[in-house]
Amino acid sequence: MDALAIIDNYYPEENELKHILLTHSRSVADKALDIARRHPEWELDLAFIEEAALLHDIGIFMTDAEGIGCKGTYPYICHGYLGAGLMRREGYPRHALVCERHTGTGLSLETIRQQGLPIPQRDMQPVTLEEQIICFADKFYSKTKLDREKSIEKVLKSLERYGDEGIARFNRWCEQFL
Repeated sequence: MDALAIIDNYYPEENELKHILLTHSRSVADKALDIARRHPEWELDLAFIEEAALLHDIGIFMTDAEGIGCKGTYPYICHGYLGAGLMRREGYPRHALVCERHTGTGLSLETIRQQGLPIPQRDMQPVTLEEQIICFADKFYSKTKLDREKSIEKVLKSLERYGDEGIARFNRWCEQFL
């Protein structure tokens, strides 16, 4: 698989949105790979981690997020499942799961229902270690401040909107991955 070729297919123009996507995704991939390499005993699929981390946000162009140049019609929270649809059509169902399951620290069906989120009514929590590591790494990088990694405190603050469940999961990941 050539993740960058897939990105080029959906982001053919060299513009700010593509720059944001590539920069953010490369940062996430590098952090995820660093975590995975520190744990050879887990026997993780490093190629998959890199590919899936590069592709985890591929659906953002379909959303309405003017601050980062997205001019689509869907709410931004939809980018995960929309990207998952793209990856399934490309023939990469495993990568699709990363797209779908990386929002917050993953979204339970209960959280989706309680918050009335405009996304499919199904569990969207990362399952495999690879999915969890990519989701964890993603929390440290925003798309508006590309030049810096967030502190753990800032990540925790950003997760408040997803409730206690997401904060507890992130804290467990800190113990496991850092």
